[in-house]
Amino acid sequence: MAGTGVISAIGLSAAETMASFRQERSGIGRISLFESFYKETLPVGEVKLTNADLVEKVHGPQSTVHRSKATAALPRTTLLAIHAVDEAIRQAGLGDLKKWRTGLISGTTVGGMDRTEEFFPAFIGDINAGHLRDVVNHECGKTAEVMAELFGITGFLSTINTACSSSVNAISYGARLITQGLLDVVVAGGTDALTRFTLNGFNSLMILDGAPCRPFDASRSGLNLGEGAGYVVLVSDRVLLETGARSLSVVAGYGNTNDAYHQTASSPEGRGSYAAMEKALQLAGLDTAQIDYINLHGTGTLNNDLSEGTAVKRLFGDRIPRLSSTKAFTGHTLGASGGIEAVFSILAIQHQCVFPNLRFGEAMPELGIVPQTKFESDVRVQHVMSNSFGFGGNCSSIIFSQN
Repeated sequence: MAGTGVISAIGLSAAETMASFRQERSGIGRISLFESFYKETLPVGEVKLTNADLVEKVHGPQSTVHRSKATAALPRTTLLAIHAVDEAIRQAGLGDLKKWRTGLISGTTVGGMDRTEEFFPAFIGDINAGHLRDVVNHECGKTAEVMAELFGITGFLSTINTACSSSVNAISYGARLITQGLLDVVVAGGTDALTRFTLNGFNSLMILDGAPCRPFDASRSGLNLGEGAGYVVLVSDRVLLETGARSLSVVAGYGNTNDAYHQTASSPEGRGSYAAMEKALQLAGLDTAQIDYINLHGTGTLNNDLSEGTAVKRLFGDRIPRLSSTKAFTGHTLGASGGIEAVFSILAIQHQCVFPNLRFGEAMPELGIVPQTKFESDVRVQHVMSNSFGFGGNCSSIIFSQN
């Protein structure tokens, strides 16, 4: 791992993100960037930049974007991704990516939905109304296509949509392609923006909290939606050797399963969660005692937290490591969550710290699991497990390790 890039409600870069963690500053607040019936009642984790602001930032003097095609007409999902990928590539410092067999694997569930929402109100009233630029980038795959063109990545391109596990699966896939000698460099992660459709859809499931969420707390009553992007630059040993790039961490193991229990709920006993974590440990060649910190999926819903907690307790027994859900800071960023939390996991290794589970007050009586409640530094963090579990039962766990 040679580079990371992240943008979310708690920061526009890795440095800003770490400052928010140290200050225990949440990014959950009221909706400000689009109109919604729930503007006053459903808090979210917004990135505090307009689309025009995002475009201006990625056209800065240090930008690695090849062409000036990043405009405010692009979907917000794509603009967030461009911002995070630019940071990751700059940190990696590999020079011209065309020198290597370079791929891009991106996870998303929203795609260009935010622009489509602007198109259809006028179009429904008059089929000659609306701007096609607002729908041409609708499909999820267009996000990766636009990014590949802007950053000059031509070796391999793929989009993954497995709900909230999308970007963990993207990173795992990228690691496999490098391990098998098919690519030298892979930019992998995920991105999603807030939209009315997403907000309304999740609200119809009755799993949104009208207050800032409380993951793993006995009083939890739902999640807060968020937005953002998180990407990493994976490189082969040969690239590290020839470029002198610094390795930030390694992808030690990963597991992907599907419990096929329900369209939107995890199995009560956490079958898929348990199997994904177990497979990640097996591939990494680690036992449970070697995991120093778990970044929980921890959405704050009744079902998810109990299911994940049950799986954690079954796997780790009485020796549960430090753990927390960072979604209390960012909101649930859907397809981007695994990429964003992958960056968080790497930051935990880099800074030898663990992040707090904000607003935790009382353990779930069924499990008694008490997460980390304060930011803690100067702790040994060599192996971090990060969980991402999606609708449809798609469960993914990934382990990042210190070099």
